[in-house]
Amino acid sequence: MIRLLMVGMGGFAGSVCRYMISGLSHRLFNDPFFPYGTLMVNVTGCLFIGLLGGLSETRHIFTPEIRALILIGFLGGFTTFSTFGYEIFTIARDGQFFAAITNLMLHLILGFGSVWFGFTLSKLL
Repeated sequence: MIRLLMVGMGGFAGSVCRYMISGLSHRLFNDPFFPYGTLMVNVTGCLFIGLLGGLSETRHIFTPEIRALILIGFLGGFTTFSTFGYEIFTIARDGQFFAAITNLMLHLILGFGSVWFGFTLSKLL
């Protein structure tokens, strides 16, 4: 139960940080045609999940509860793209290159396709 609460607290904090960083980037760049905030959040989240995931695996510096708070909760709330990138990295690192590329392509194609389908469906309803 404690891990569930840790994930929830981290997710709340990550979501708030994502909202704040996205808002700040919109004020700084003032470009309605490019999602700088999303790019900043996704790249930053990927950097941190790589760094903290690597430290967690190699130096075992996080308890399972802190790992749940930071890696699953905070970074999951901040951006699921970081989890997506980390999972593909670990699959490829473990020598499963076909599975990594398949995962990458399925997420991109099915994700974009699902957004298109959902948007199209919304017009029909």
